Amino acid sequence: METATKPNHIGRKISRIRELRGMKQETLAEELGISQQAVSKIEQSETIEDGKLEQIAKVLGVTKEAIENYSDEAVFNNIQNNYDGSVIHAGPTINHHCTFNPLDKLLEAHEENKKLYERLLKSEQDKIEYLEKLLNK
Repeated sequence: METATKPNHIGRKISRIRELRGMKQETLAEELGISQQAVSKIEQSETIEDGKLEQIAKVLGVTKEAIENYSDEAVFNNIQNNYDGSVIHAGPTINHHCTFNPLDKLLEAHEENKKLYERLLKSEQDKIEYLEKLLNK
């Protein structure tokens, strides 16, 4: 009995690349103009016709050949070979160009909340003072 997965199961390769790209089946389906169930069926298929594979590759941002030649082992080796001890150079580099320090923003929000609380407390104290004046009259 053979338990190893077939190396050329194209549907599984599509599924792995989609997952590595952080894409859900629903998103791929929407981009292809098909249902999520159709994507699920594609990912269970050992073979896919070339035209459909080209479309899928385009949506995934890779070439048809990249899908056909994909292997988890190659990705792992690529990550391992590009690891310099601090940064992994695999996949697209995401640089959000932050122009602010998130901790500064958190502290600013905390200060704003404190000021708001103090204004609210002052308002309540003013109401109490006003009501006490009315009662004493």
